[in-house]
Amino acid sequence: MEQSVQQQSSNAHRGFRVQAPLVESVSCYCKVDAGLKTVAEARKFVPGSKLCIRPDINPNAHKSKNSRRERSRVQPPLLPGLPDDLAIACLIRVPRAEHRKLRLVSKRWYRLLAGNFFYSLRKSLGMVEEWVYIVKRDRDGKVSWNAFDPMSQLWQPLPPVPREYSEALGFGCAVLSGCHLYLFGGKDPLKGSMRRVIFYSARTNKWHRAPDMLRKRHFFGSCVINNCLYVAGGECEGIQRTLRSAEVYDPNKNRWSFISDMSTAMVPFIGVIYDGKWFLKGLSSHREVMSEAYDPDANTWTPINDGMVAGWRNPSISLNGRLYALDCRDGCKVRIYDGATDSWNRLIDSKLHLGSSHALEAAALVPLNGKLCIVRNNMSISLVDVSSPDKQVESNPHLWENIAGRGHFRTLVTNLWSSIAGRNGLKSHIVHCQVLQA
Repeated sequence: MEQSVQQQSSNAHRGFRVQAPLVESVSCYCKVDAGLKTVAEARKFVPGSKLCIRPDINPNAHKSKNSRRERSRVQPPLLPGLPDDLAIACLIRVPRAEHRKLRLVSKRWYRLLAGNFFYSLRKSLGMVEEWVYIVKRDRDGKVSWNAFDPMSQLWQPLPPVPREYSEALGFGCAVLSGCHLYLFGGKDPLKGSMRRVIFYSARTNKWHRAPDMLRKRHFFGSCVINNCLYVAGGECEGIQRTLRSAEVYDPNKNRWSFISDMSTAMVPFIGVIYDGKWFLKGLSSHREVMSEAYDPDANTWTPINDGMVAGWRNPSISLNGRLYALDCRDGCKVRIYDGATDSWNRLIDSKLHLGSSHALEAAALVPLNGKLCIVRNNMSISLVDVSSPDKQVESNPHLWENIAGRGHFRTLVTNLWSSIAGRNGLKSHIVHCQVLQA
C-alpha cells in the first residue's frame, strides 16, 4: 500500500496525469456546489482525496437527482394545511363536471385524478356519477358525440372523435370496466372495412389505442359479457361478404381471440343480453331474417324462434333480469317481456305522445341510475322508473320524467318544425348511446 502511494506521488512530480480515486457519485462533491471555487475547498468535502478530475461526471447530474429526492421527501400537500388523506376525502366529493378543471391545478392533482385509486374510492363510497354519452351522425355525415350530466342537466364538452372514425360507417360501440368507451371495426369511406380499436377513458378524458380485431368487419353485432367484448357477424369486402366468424376481447389479457362461428352468416340489426345469453337478430346472406343465441359458458350458437324473438323490437335492453323494448316510434310506451308466457303482453304507458317525426324517434334505450333512459334523435331524454311496473303513470307522474333540456318539444310549433325538417332530409341521428361512470 505504501509502495503504491509513493509511486503515485513520484508520477505526479514527473508531470503525469493523476487518476483520481473512484468515488461514488453520491459522494463526489467537487464542482457540484457553485461555491467551491478552489481545490482547497473541494478537499473539505472529499476526505482523503485530492481533486476529482473524472471528465465523464456531469456536474449537474447529482444536483438534479438529489433535488428530485428532496422533492419526493417533501412534497407539497394536495391541499395546504391538510394531510393528503383528508385532502383526498375532500376532492372525491367534488362533482364530476368539475374534474377536468381539477386536473389543471397541479401535476399531483392530475396524477391523482388519472389513476384508479381516486375513482375506485368514489365508487366504494357511492359517489360515482353516471353520464349519458351519445354518438351521432350529423347532417353533413360527420360523426360527433356529446355527454349529458343528469345531475346538472347540462351537456358537457368532450375531446373530438379521432379522425379514423369521423366519417366511419357501421362501427361498434361498447363500454368496458364502466369507464372506457370503445369504438371498433366499421367501414372507412376510402379504406373500406377496418380492424381498428380505440377507447375513450372517462377518467383521463382522452382517447387511447387498443389491439386491433382479428378480422375486418362492419355492420356487425357486439355486446359485453363479464367485462369482455364480443363481436359477431357483419360484412367485409371480398368473396364472403357476410361473415359467420365471432371473436372476443379480454381487457385483462389485452388481446382478441376467436370463438365459435355462428350457425349462419348474418348482418345483425338488433342484439341484447338476456338470461346470461347473447341474442342476435339480423339478415342472412340470402336476406332472410334470422335469430341466434350465444351461450358464453358453452361457447355455442343456437338458432332461436320463439315468442321473445317474434315480438322483439329495437331498441331494447335487459335491466335487473327483465327485458324491455320500446313499443312506439317516439318511445312513449315500454313493453316488458314475460318469460312465463313467452310474450310481450305488459306495457308502461307515459300517456304523452310526442310525435312521429324523425327528430322525435327514440334511438336508444340505456340504464341510468337504476332507471330506463330513453334517448331520441333530437337528444331529448326521458327517465322511466321500472321498479314498480304495475303502478300507473297517471297517479304516479314521477315514474316518467324528462331530464334533458335540449331537444324538448313542448309546443305545437316546435313539433311541426321538427316534422318538416325530418321530411326535407335535414336529418341527424344517433348512432350509439352508452353510459360511463366516473
